Amino acid sequence: MLQYKIVGSLLLKDMTHNKNKIDVKITKNYIFEELLKKYFRLDFNLSEYYTKWSEKDELFKEACKQFYGIRMLAQEPVENLFSFICSQNNHISRISSLVEKLCKHYGEEICEFDGVAYYSFPDVENLSDPKVESELRQLGFGYRAKFIQKSAAQIVEWEGQKWFASLQDMKYKEARLELMKLCGIGPKVADCICLMSLNHLEALPVDTHVYQIAAQNYLPHLRGKKNVTDKMYNEIGDHFRNLYGDLAGWAHTVLFCADLKKFQQPNISDDDKPKRKRKKL
Repeated sequence: MLQYKIVGSLLLKDMTHNKNKIDVKITKNYIFEELLKKYFRLDFNLSEYYTKWSEKDELFKEACKQFYGIRMLAQEPVENLFSFICSQNNHISRISSLVEKLCKHYGEEICEFDGVAYYSFPDVENLSDPKVESELRQLGFGYRAKFIQKSAAQIVEWEGQKWFASLQDMKYKEARLELMKLCGIGPKVADCICLMSLNHLEALPVDTHVYQIAAQNYLPHLRGKKNVTDKMYNEIGDHFRNLYGDLAGWAHTVLFCADLKKFQQPNISDDDKPKRKRKKL
């Protein structure tokens, strides 16, 4: 059962003209439920895919025992793209801070809830003005300010949402190349956008962590490399696409989560734990 709570002014404009409050409530509930189903990709039979992936890969079979409900979110492409630009050479708390600044300074206020104001992610047009770069630098975005403004201007020039829609209709690797034409967008971020926002679920972003998973468990000849070259990047992605199929990016996300130390569960019983020595009083 899908449970959710709505805060703020999320009522669609064309619904405000409906005089029948019951119809409005029913329509609102339907729209929000469909929105959440799409966002969490609830139309995918996850247990079926987990079974298929487990049959192909013993490592996945073991990993999915703990991570049995990992879903690849269907994120809005503009928000996803600019959030990943903010993530470059950054840590999570600062990334969150930069994204919040984008919303507060260029988005619209949605509501105030428990004393906290919430803002929408800005439309791409709001980030495309040339003055935005200097404003973002003053807000602490550094070199990312240029990437944000220039990319926004390019997207507006290429007709915004129509351009993103065209990327979904392209083959994965063609869409990836188109994204890399944007200022500051490299292979990994392009793959993140393809995977999380454009329904190219075979896209597989390769960072240092993903490289280590691949080298240690699947491609031993890649061990000990200092940098992930373009050739290695493509080889790793292609290996998992051949292994898992059209949803390789989703399947590999399960391995990624399982390999993160903060999610790993120690198998040490209380009897096995080293006992601390008591201090002498």
